[in-house]
Amino acid sequence: MTLRAFMHRIAVLAIFSLLLSGCEKGNPLTVVKAVAVGVPSLAPFFEENSSLGEDTATVRALPVRGSLQQGDTPGLYGGSKKPTVCDVARLERFLTDPGNHAKAQAWADVLDIGTDGIPEYLDRLTPVLLRHDTLVRNHDYKKEKAVPYNSLLQAGIAILVDEQGLPAVKCSCGNPLRPFEGDTGRISVRFEDGNKKWAGYERKSVVAVKPAPRKLQRVALVDVREPARGISRPVGTTGGKDTAFDARRRRTVPDLAGRSFAQAGRELTDAGLAAGYAGPRAPAGDAKVTATDPPAGTELPFGGYVMLTVAGGGPSGSGGPSGPTTTPPPPPSGPRTPATSTPPSSGPAGPSGPSSSSGRPGVSPSPPSSSTAPGSASPKRSSSRPSPPRSTPSPPTSTPVTSSAPAPPPPPPPSTTSAPLTSRPATGGPASTEPASSEPATDGPGTTVATVAT
Repeated sequence: MTLRAFMHRIAVLAIFSLLLSGCEKGNPLTVVKAVAVGVPSLAPFFEENSSLGEDTATVRALPVRGSLQQGDTPGLYGGSKKPTVCDVARLERFLTDPGNHAKAQAWADVLDIGTDGIPEYLDRLTPVLLRHDTLVRNHDYKKEKAVPYNSLLQAGIAILVDEQGLPAVKCSCGNPLRPFEGDTGRISVRFEDGNKKWAGYERKSVVAVKPAPRKLQRVALVDVREPARGISRPVGTTGGKDTAFDARRRRTVPDLAGRSFAQAGRELTDAGLAAGYAGPRAPAGDAKVTATDPPAGTELPFGGYVMLTVAGGGPSGSGGPSGPTTTPPPPPSGPRTPATSTPPSSGPAGPSGPSSSSGRPGVSPSPPSSSTAPGSASPKRSSSRPSPPRSTPSPPTSTPVTSSAPAPPPPPPPSTTSAPLTSRPATGGPASTEPASSEPATDGPGTTVATVAT
């Protein structure tokens, strides 16, 4: 190699490094503290040894197809025959006790309500168990104030969810929760303060939850101990009014061709199925569905994934592309005939980011509905479109360009040849960043997730 060629290569590498560092500075990693099942908070609102809530250590996080779940996704949350995973009445008594006014004020401030509104707010919450390792905005109680921090709650932790399916309270300590607002593909998970990396932890299975576009009347759960048993739980109840259904019963995939991504997600939710998407971010809500995998007419168990392929649509969010985008279809997998003995896993069912549609928690202008369970009426469809998540955009697919050769003067007649030119999306993504971990990067395109174990 000549000196000139060597210097040229060095210059190219230097330019590439500068460009890469610029991208990193524009979209830095979000530090997230891991919270494991049974590990007490160091600064809780409510003492963890007071039996306010009970986690389940045997739950393993389920795989997901899309890092953003919608609050009404069938099977997103779990339950059990034991209704006392969260003592809501006891939490209410604690927060309304005049001796705990400072804590109550800090707690209410997080949720943008007054202390006099705490009882009414708690009455609208529903206890569930996480089936996925879930990203939230958590809060400690320090010096009479709620101190926010991003955390990853392990599957099996008991929480209360609001009327739009958003995590609202961590049951064991009473800490208020809000939606995670970072990029789910760019997080640095810290395992510290006794929270060790748990068995079954998968970086690609970490999810955030965004609000359902309409209020729920019932939450459709899957029994974490008996996955074939579904649980239909009325919102605002603690398990005493549960009804069971067969989670193995097949649901038919509807014909979604031509629907918008948002509308397709709602129809799948009404059918008891979950919408999945390829790539690091959900498509825009107005992107048109061109295909589903499996195709229309296929039968799946409750909460089964239906992968949506879309084309077109406007910008998919902050930093997203302004032109048409396409979510590539999953690789061919042959005929889909899910075994009835395998518990279904839930998936995202919509395109928006994890930000509530109302300044006040649990408030939505849309008509009430429910996560669909067998025997329940299908809820009215809402025309609202949640805003999209902030994450790395899917690789664009250029609009076909047609070129035609000019016709020669007569005679003879002109001949025309047209050939659409299309670009193929890049399949490679940037390498994952691991601040203090030696495990190889396994995330999908455009995803950078780092894990630090201490």
